Amino acid sequence: MIPPSYDSDALTALVTEFMKLPGIGRKSAQRIAFYLLKAPEEEAKALARSVQELKEKLRLCSVCFTLTEKDPCSICNHDGRERSMICVVEEPSDVLSLERTREYRGLYHVLGGALSPLDGIGPEQLHIRELRERLEGDEIREVIVATNPTTEGETTALYLAKLIRPLGIRVTRIARGLPVGSALDLADEVTLKRSLEGRTEI
Repeated sequence: MIPPSYDSDALTALVTEFMKLPGIGRKSAQRIAFYLLKAPEEEAKALARSVQELKEKLRLCSVCFTLTEKDPCSICNHDGRERSMICVVEEPSDVLSLERTREYRGLYHVLGGALSPLDGIGPEQLHIRELRERLEGDEIREVIVATNPTTEGETTALYLAKLIRPLGIRVTRIARGLPVGSALDLADEVTLKRSLEGRTEI
């Protein structure tokens, strides 16, 4: 990626940084940068503070590995959650997506990605060992595998099923309400709700 060049080094640097964000090309990055230039100074400073606080305050929950400011997170600490059920997802953003459905009331476990041998991502690079420890230590009756419907997500789902079944725990997969190649955090609440309701054994 060739960085843009302006008469201002500061503007060039800002546009270049915005271009590193997912889904942001040169034109969008430039548009955002010029918007911030026109915005009141306090608005721009508020954005900068928010980004800084995000990096300083957010951490991974030591139990489920979702993003949180308090450890353990509010979901792991909630007395009203169904503690016999764990939904396994790839990323913290997937937890937010599933919570929006208001359908699922169990616990979560975030893997931190999906198995991808070609990219050097094996079980050791994910939070699979910690999942196994949770399943051996807690009274879990069902694990819902909600990895994305991609090649990597399907590979991960099959791996988890083989790992978990010998423990005598029911393993289900969310239904095919999600199109192949899509991602959980892009799906709407109704689709995700139907996927949870129609989950199947794997």
